Amino acid sequence: MLKQFWSWLTTTRWWRFLRRHLSTIIKVFITVAGLAYVLYTIPADEIRKGLHIESWAWVFVAFVLVVLGMFVRAFRWRILLRGLNAQVPYHRLVEIYFAGTFFNTFLPSGFGGDAVRIIEVAKDVPTNVAAGTVIVDRLTGIMALLLLALLAMPFRPPDFPDKLALMVAAISLIGLMGGFILLEGSLISRLGGWLPAKLSTEGDGPVAKLMQAVQGCGWKAIAGAFGVSMVFNVLLISWWVAAAKALGEDVSYRYMTLVVPIMSLALLVPSISGIGVRESIAGPLFAAAGLAGSTAVVLSLLVRVITIAVSLLGAPIYLLSTIRDSRQPGSESHAQDSG
Repeated sequence: MLKQFWSWLTTTRWWRFLRRHLSTIIKVFITVAGLAYVLYTIPADEIRKGLHIESWAWVFVAFVLVVLGMFVRAFRWRILLRGLNAQVPYHRLVEIYFAGTFFNTFLPSGFGGDAVRIIEVAKDVPTNVAAGTVIVDRLTGIMALLLLALLAMPFRPPDFPDKLALMVAAISLIGLMGGFILLEGSLISRLGGWLPAKLSTEGDGPVAKLMQAVQGCGWKAIAGAFGVSMVFNVLLISWWVAAAKALGEDVSYRYMTLVVPIMSLALLVPSISGIGVRESIAGPLFAAAGLAGSTAVVLSLLVRVITIAVSLLGAPIYLLSTIRDSRQPGSESHAQDSG
């Protein structure tokens, strides 16, 4: 009886709909739950009262820093592509980065723009090279941010909670170890032999080609990308500091170095661009800095608004670059297969 019911259940229309859209449903649920938690713990009136900009000059500073970060990240990507002997003009990578950020903002995932970046740069290089460099680009950025948090740990403010410091240190160490395992690749290669052919890291399958590209960047290129990532993350922390000053709050750079990695890692949680997740953890993370829960939420929202404003630049940039490329001779040529 149970077997018959299960057989009937898995053939219904709503079950097929659920399977097809399960990922999106989970993201929407987590986003709504996060926002509900924020409104449950912090009255909406307090958040509304906190929506007051003390200095628009600092908002502009944060905006400029976010824009500058786009150029720095494009340069990091260029280093990785050159490590695989792939030559893509720097201005082209800047355009793609702006476009990717636009799609990151308006697709239900913090990584939707990465797919756009892969598709766009794959017009100039093999697909596995495009995917591999995008992965390493993301990975080195996250690892550099975690390393900065660890380096700042001995210099943390006296009032920084010990439990929070332990959590930041643990997350940073685990993240760095996991990133190194992915970049080094030998452990994954051993485990890959147990996977189905399509998912195996051996042979000519898509995952195998991807891992070859990731590992093929070379440690010299990865080290260069890591160095550029450190520069970018200094900018990232700086625009959080600037956003806090825009609200009339003076949060030290050392403190931001410890909590911004956690706020950034919130994008890894399945949600709609991290909405709800970052806001729900902002209060506890910034409490030791003297920020009220409502102010911490407003700070998170202000940083989000500034990054959205920058990402909007990606729409006209993407449109104009697409029109320009379509008018160039040979624009319909495609990258050759990497096999």
